[in-house]
Amino acid sequence: MPRGPAILLGAGGHAKVVLALAQLLGWQVVGVSDPAIAAQGLLNWRGLPVLDDQRLAGMAPGSVELLNGVGQTTGGGVRQRLFDAFTLRGFRFPALVHPAAIVDPSARVADGVQVMAGAVIQADTQIGANSIVNTRAGIDHDATLGAHVHVAPGATLCGSVQLGDGAFVGAGATVVQGVRLGRGAFLAAGALLARDLPDAGRWPERSAARAAAS
Repeated sequence: MPRGPAILLGAGGHAKVVLALAQLLGWQVVGVSDPAIAAQGLLNWRGLPVLDDQRLAGMAPGSVELLNGVGQTTGGGVRQRLFDAFTLRGFRFPALVHPAAIVDPSARVADGVQVMAGAVIQADTQIGANSIVNTRAGIDHDATLGAHVHVAPGATLCGSVQLGDGAFVGAGATVVQGVRLGRGAFLAAGALLARDLPDAGRWPERSAARAAAS
């Protein structure tokens, strides 16, 4: 049975994946809103009409649901701001879980969470609002993820790991059991973390410095 209607926010790489997932789940995606493509004068993106800010602003909460197509690297600022601003206005962001993901029935997934193909979320894990569990990421038992977190493709979180709001775990990284990453902490792609990271902490520091400079 069709779900929706829904509007996609953003038109970058992550938005392509979110659109495909939403359509696979039966959502009627009726438009896309992205200031960058609207400024280029584009009227259509991947078969969707491009909506300008004025038209989106005129829509009433409850008449349409929103899909957050903005990805997240470090900080997740734009993605979080969109979620917070539209949620404050009364709009809802549904959770999207790919049929090829495995999510234990005891796990709790909040509004706006996106769980991509091949991801595994084990028993008694909690995932906060607007977070991304990306392709083939693995989250083991009793993990707690805050809001606006991104676990990138192929990353592994062992049991009882804790991630603060806005934390980022890079592609292929591993977090050892029981380790905590603070709010806004950054773990580079391929890194192994066996100790806690404080709020806004970076590991390895050299990789984080390169990411910030790029």
